[in-house]
Amino acid sequence: MTVDLTTNAAALALGDDALVLSHRLGEWAGHAPVLEEEVALANIALDLLGQARVLLSMAGDEDELAYLREERAFRNLQLVEQPNGDFAHTIARQLYFSTHQHLLYARLAAGDGPFAGLAAKAVKEVAYHRDHAERWTLRLGDGTEVSRRRMQSAVDALWRFTGELFQPVDGLDVDPAALEATWLESVTDVLRRATLTVPEGPRTGAWRAGAGRQGLHTESFGRMLAEMQHLHRSHPGASW
Repeated sequence: MTVDLTTNAAALALGDDALVLSHRLGEWAGHAPVLEEEVALANIALDLLGQARVLLSMAGDEDELAYLREERAFRNLQLVEQPNGDFAHTIARQLYFSTHQHLLYARLAAGDGPFAGLAAKAVKEVAYHRDHAERWTLRLGDGTEVSRRRMQSAVDALWRFTGELFQPVDGLDVDPAALEATWLESVTDVLRRATLTVPEGPRTGAWRAGAGRQGLHTESFGRMLAEMQHLHRSHPGASW
């Protein structure tokens, strides 16, 4: 598939988001709090991996892009690379990201650009991802004193990474400001229904985090990448 440079850059950014978050969710295998969540998180991870394969294929060879690039060549959001932490942190990360991804894909699906076909199929998957995160946010936030405290801590800790969701990406025909306004309204509604406090920290400016789109990543990403790429790099050219 031949794509122009801006489409290539956008495919790489979106593909890296999906790939990295898929790997993070896959880390819950064997460690999820209940068997039902083991299956749910694995299914979400597989959905994201499928998206990643299509998107990275638009940008080049999917295997080379996933397993042979160095850390600074990845263009994923810093949000998706954050460690799983406890279950509440995983849910907060998923709430923030899947709400954004659902809004983004809905807009892309409504257009006629190079991502319209993928978005039209993926938006249904992402609707489930968002619903799953919302239901758990409500359950934990409006649950016990301990679950509420942990959920609030997770919501607060990851808030500073959300500003990067709305940085313009060349090749994506969307209005970041309009997307951000809708995202903020949706997330605020979920947090308030969960009896959680919407964080007050700024999401833009010097205080906020987020330079993943420029290839700058947090410390934990390097360790995650080494684990993800180990087998491929250890046995180059191997096949089943």
